[in-house]
Amino acid sequence: MAAAVVRPRCRSMARGSRARVRPRVDADCPGPGGRTVSRTNTVVARASHASVVIDYSTGATELRPTSAAVTAMGATVVHLPDTVLTWGTVEQSAAPPAPAAIPLRWRLAAVPVVFATAAVWAAGRRRNRFSRLVRLACSGRDLPPATVAQARYAVRSVRWAAQLLPMRWACLEDSTAAALALAVIRRRAEWRHGVALDPVRLHAWIAGPDGAPVEEPTDTALYTPTHTPDGPGSARVD
Repeated sequence: MAAAVVRPRCRSMARGSRARVRPRVDADCPGPGGRTVSRTNTVVARASHASVVIDYSTGATELRPTSAAVTAMGATVVHLPDTVLTWGTVEQSAAPPAPAAIPLRWRLAAVPVVFATAAVWAAGRRRNRFSRLVRLACSGRDLPPATVAQARYAVRSVRWAAQLLPMRWACLEDSTAAALALAVIRRRAEWRHGVALDPVRLHAWIAGPDGAPVEEPTDTALYTPTHTPDGPGSARVD
């Protein structure tokens, strides 16, 4: 089985999302242009039949057959549960959601936060966009944890403010801005980036103190976290 392209499937305010995917890079071999995969910032999301390799330094993502060589490549290993096949389809309500309440102070704070996130996205080299946003999303890791209400208002407010932007705004940008909004009020966001199977897809979201996704559809529970504010790997269990 050759390495395959894995494309993110971000639902929240998505206008299309795509990860940079490199050709297969073996554990001891240089990558394109002589570069090698970063072992300290790489996650192998391992299932019984396939593994997803995510390099959080570059956003390069690929699908490989599960093997001892992949597991032993030196990256952080996250075990994915085998799930019942759904072929990527889930039932969703056809009714539009009711307008969510957002306090005015959260709306006002979200506007500069969203523009700051967009500036980080646009500044610097394009190949480093993914890693820049991941670092920004994790910037409040040492702060006191946010409450569920604070996380909910942060997510709602940045989605409202992001409507002002004439640019791509998908789950990574959405969750990063929400994490930054919480950091502004000196609270840690439980930011998550994770993988789901059948088909393989990636998503980023904000969780509450109990780990439950905030302002997300129910099928977000199918995703296994592979990166949190604490770094590559599974979500911390207190």
